[in-house]
Amino acid sequence: MSKIIRTQKPSVLPFYAMALVFVVLCAVLPVYKLWALLVALGGAAVAFGVAKKTCPPRVVEHEVPFHTGVEDVDQMLTDIQQKLDTLHALNEALPDPQLSAAMTRMEKAGRSIVETVEANPAKAKQVRRFANYYLPDAVNVLQQYAKLAKQGVRGENAAAIRAEVEHNAVSIATAFENQLDALYAAESMDLSADLTVLQNMLKGQGLSK
Repeated sequence: MSKIIRTQKPSVLPFYAMALVFVVLCAVLPVYKLWALLVALGGAAVAFGVAKKTCPPRVVEHEVPFHTGVEDVDQMLTDIQQKLDTLHALNEALPDPQLSAAMTRMEKAGRSIVETVEANPAKAKQVRRFANYYLPDAVNVLQQYAKLAKQGVRGENAAAIRAEVEHNAVSIATAFENQLDALYAAESMDLSADLTVLQNMLKGQGLSK
C-alpha cells in the first residue's frame, strides 16, 4: 500500500552563483553608471543560467501510505488504515474466540474497502460515513470493552456489557461487509446486464437453450 514518491527539489546553488557574481561585478564596476549596472545584472543572469544547467534539481524520495492523486482521499485511507491497525491490535489482545472472529471479519472487510478505494478513488464518497462514523465508533466501543476486560471487571453489569458487545460485534462485521458489497453494486449490475446480452445473443444464434 505504501508508495515511494519522488519529487524534485531545485538547487539553491544557481541563486548563490548569481548573487556572488553580482556582488563581485558591483565591487569592480562603477555601478552608479547605467551601463555598469546593466553589465552586473547581465553577468548575474548568465551565472544563474550556467549554474542552473550544471546543478540540476535534487530528487527527494519519501514514503507515503497512499498516493491516489487526491489528497483528501489519501488522508481518509490513512485514517482508516490506522484504525484497522488498532482493531487488529485489540483483536490480538482479546481472548474471546467469538468476538475475535467478528473482529477478524471487520478488519478483512475494512482492508478490502481500503484496497477498493485506493484502486478507484471515485468510490471514496461512498465510504465517507464508514470512515468518519462506523469504523471509529466500532473501534472506540471495542477499546472500552478491552479496558474493562483488562481491569478484570466482574458482576452482572459487566457480564451484560460483555454480552451486548459480543452480539453487536457480529452485526457490525456484517455491516462492514455490506459496505464492501455496496462498492461493487454498479459493477455487479453491469456484469448481470452483460451476461443477459450474451445469453440473448447465444440464443439468437441457436447456441443456447
